[in-house]
Amino acid sequence: MLLEATGRYERRCAADLVEAGFNVAVVNPRQSRDFARALGKLAKTDRIDAKILAEFARLGHARTCEKVPEQRRELDDLVTRRRRQVVQMMVAEGHRLDALQQKAARQSVHAVRRLLDQQREDLDRAIAALIESDDDWRNRRDLLRTVPGVGPATANQLVSDLPELGKLNRQEVAALVGVAPLNRDSGTLRGQRHISGGRRDLRGVLFMAAASAKRYNPLIRAFYQRLRVAGKPYKVALVACIRKLLTILNQMVRNNQRWRCAPAAAPPVVPPV
Repeated sequence: MLLEATGRYERRCAADLVEAGFNVAVVNPRQSRDFARALGKLAKTDRIDAKILAEFARLGHARTCEKVPEQRRELDDLVTRRRRQVVQMMVAEGHRLDALQQKAARQSVHAVRRLLDQQREDLDRAIAALIESDDDWRNRRDLLRTVPGVGPATANQLVSDLPELGKLNRQEVAALVGVAPLNRDSGTLRGQRHISGGRRDLRGVLFMAAASAKRYNPLIRAFYQRLRVAGKPYKVALVACIRKLLTILNQMVRNNQRWRCAPAAAPPVVPPV
């Protein structure tokens, strides 16, 4: 069976079908729409979509879902509530505050933000407690936190949002997160490589982790400085650092090995950002 992702509403249906013994795959709606266009189906109705999904499923390319333990679903819900809902509401309230001048209105926004901040802290504690209660999650989190640049929030999010860590090779895990450069070549033309797709929220967290690692992690710092001295733009160098950091974390989890790295000598004169 093939389902389209619909903002997490598909998860209960997929879980029940897997529990009943069906093979279920969940795909990005963009993939099925692109598949429809490739078949010349430009119109979009429920009946057409159902036929397209059936044809897409027959190809057998979509990855089937695995049965998700109840504890994993609980962790997913907590992380979703914390990151996609509470944090987004805090950002929205901050934007509203910028546009308000009247004192009572601004005080109302501050009160809401204090409440949301308390909710975020409560969710952080609940996530940490849930990870602490599972031996495998706790061991993985502790391994990740030994890496300079990876803080508690990043480690917790990697545990919750990237359960594939340590099970894939470096190319696969980079593509999964969305930090693998994609070719844009045609004939003799060699286009510029760009990253695309992947898990955007996780990529944002790793972006901040790499920004910290390029200052405090000797291996990532030396790598970043070599790229900058070679003339690579700031963002290109930082994405390369994300990819390298992710490769290191993937290898550490696979080998159940803590961080070990002797300080590396830094190349001279890094160009300004």
